[in-house]
Amino acid sequence: MNKKVADVLLRKGSNITTVTPATTVLEALHIMADQNIGSVMVLEDGHYLGIVTERDYSRKVVLKGKSSTDTKVSEIMSNDLPRVTAHDSVDYCMQLMSDRNIRYLPVFDENEVTGIISINDVVKETILSQQETITQLKDYLHSSL
Repeated sequence: MNKKVADVLLRKGSNITTVTPATTVLEALHIMADQNIGSVMVLEDGHYLGIVTERDYSRKVVLKGKSSTDTKVSEIMSNDLPRVTAHDSVDYCMQLMSDRNIRYLPVFDENEVTGIISINDVVKETILSQQETITQLKDYLHSSL
């Protein structure tokens, strides 16, 4: 059973938390903390610019001695993340995340951003998929006895 990105978005919902490029890093961190999430998407006039993650904060603000109140998210966002679509497989996403050592992937339909998936989403979907397979095998074994 090859799960797709669409399955992940159906399960978790496709709501995206967004900020503008002018948002301060501190504001973005407050939003992430309030929603218990590890990233926010940076959009301007509905156009995707990048993603700001906790990792961006720790490596590009804290370690460089910048100020969270003066630094804008546009200065630290990741804008080189690979894009995936709803039709891509969860396995493909896992491989991409592993190869590139990244934890988030923006989901697109043409040029419009439609969601975001995290490494946690991919792991959850893989576990659910394995549980379904185990259940089906058990049912099959019981029916053939």
